[in-house]
Amino acid sequence: MTFSGFTMVRNGTRYYYPIKQAIASILPLVDEFVVALGASDPDDRTFEEIQSIGSDKIKIIHTVWDLEKYPRGMEHAHQTDIAKNACKGDWLFYVQSDEVVHENDLPKIRQRCEELLHDRSIEGLLFKYRHFWGDYDHYITSHAWYANEIRVIRNDPDVHSWESAQSFRRIPNFDGIHYRQKEGTYKLKVARVDAYINHYGWVRPPQYMQNKCKAMEVIHRGQDVAEARFKQEKPEFHFGDISLLTKFTGTHPSVMDERIQLCNWTDQLERQQNHLQEARKEGKPLNKHKHERMKYRILTFIEQHFLGGRQLFSFKNYRLK
Repeated sequence: MTFSGFTMVRNGTRYYYPIKQAIASILPLVDEFVVALGASDPDDRTFEEIQSIGSDKIKIIHTVWDLEKYPRGMEHAHQTDIAKNACKGDWLFYVQSDEVVHENDLPKIRQRCEELLHDRSIEGLLFKYRHFWGDYDHYITSHAWYANEIRVIRNDPDVHSWESAQSFRRIPNFDGIHYRQKEGTYKLKVARVDAYINHYGWVRPPQYMQNKCKAMEVIHRGQDVAEARFKQEKPEFHFGDISLLTKFTGTHPSVMDERIQLCNWTDQLERQQNHLQEARKEGKPLNKHKHERMKYRILTFIEQHFLGGRQLFSFKNYRLK
């Protein structure tokens, strides 16, 4: 059994992505790791960051993004497919540039893939998710966030990244352009694996977080829309009410240790909390994140206290076997 890892990234260090940690976290498991590295801004050092890992398993494919040809986030899927198509393994492990796997989960992932290697009815593995928010001590437990996603797939040319690269679908005779098409696509048949993807996409200094949000708006809705939306925005992202989140008491992947030590924005989060409390006392209207809205808090309470965490009415881009 052979394993390939793959990812795509552009401006990784410029927007504070833990791309080095994402790759390093699964390197012990894979025989090769393919990176589709988009041409980045002059101040970005993603190429140097990846090179610093010092592994001959890593293969970098240099690419140029085309947001006109692949709008609405589809360039993410296109870039993911570029990396996927260069993989040679029996199983392909996709980690996004803000997703990191704990070393304790690697043996369980390998064992599961060995168990299912010859069961061709299984097209992928479904992982549990832990979405960290604001800092490394809090994560989101909410109906508003996806609890599971596909991250290991078989090396099948008809399986493609889908929509904005959150997941995968089988797309026979794919034209290589319309990554958001639904007609003629098929959800993958997957099996669960008892392992987590640690998602750190919302753990950044507030200024970096705001810049990243604007960059994502450009990718999904275009430069003009992004400029109009962020014209009146403050220079730092407001993480909202951290007290509503779940306190993390476990251990982070060891590859994150050095990065966690660099977390120097907790005072900004505290200041945001103080401003939030003052605004509540004064009765000012508050902009709430999706997971803070009452509807989702009620749904989450029901799911966590009465359904063992099973989400109600949630979209599932897979068929669980």
